[in-house]
Amino acid sequence: MGNVANSVNGFGQPVGPALVGWEQRTRPPRTAMAGRYAVVEPVSVERHATSLFSAYAEASDARDWTYLSVERPEGEAQFRAYMTKLAGSEDPLHHAIVDATTGRALGTAAFMRIDPGNGVIEVGGIAFSPALKRTRMSTEAMYLMMRRAFDELGYRRYEWKCDSLNAPSRAAALRYGFTFEGIFRKAIVYKGRSRDTAWYSITDEEWPRIREAFGAWLEPGNFAADGRQRRSLALIRSVNSPPTLVSPAPGQLP
Repeated sequence: MGNVANSVNGFGQPVGPALVGWEQRTRPPRTAMAGRYAVVEPVSVERHATSLFSAYAEASDARDWTYLSVERPEGEAQFRAYMTKLAGSEDPLHHAIVDATTGRALGTAAFMRIDPGNGVIEVGGIAFSPALKRTRMSTEAMYLMMRRAFDELGYRRYEWKCDSLNAPSRAAALRYGFTFEGIFRKAIVYKGRSRDTAWYSITDEEWPRIREAFGAWLEPGNFAADGRQRRSLALIRSVNSPPTLVSPAPGQLP
């Protein structure tokens, strides 16, 4: 739902745009989101624990878990207990990212801080195994979750937050088309340390252009025989961006 221009109330004060017909949104359903390369489905201990445990074990160390709220579970029993907790949570609502070809679960991501009344939802709790990083599957998984939030459920705002020191996460947010909004200082205490949180978002007005870029990037023709991309997401978005209107300098013709 797009915004209209700001208006002025009876006291002469500027107020935000009215949302005509706005209604509270529904919560994300516990159903799968299927794409060409990936399937994103609610976490299940029975379906996903074994393959996820082996996928995460392919990493030589636990550095991918540094900025998560938990440490990497060591041992299959501990991992299954961790997965049981994920599967039972409603918010965050955790999903497994599954290879559509092999059926192997390779990572997780969650809808969280779900706010149907305001139409705001966050993606977080992202844990990619080595086999999922920098793949079409991981990008498509993020696209499928955005599509559910905006197209299926009609949310107005989609958030990404991370530790301000987490450079890979911040780069990923920009790659996916999020806009950086600022740093919340001393926002969280986790793992016994203080966190400044970097905030990013996509709004419903921005989503159509971002959706179009994801669709073009994910097309098989965008990849060479060796799997390398021909055009980046950022390049596709820049090509699809509307022209920027620049006001002429004083004395210049428009």
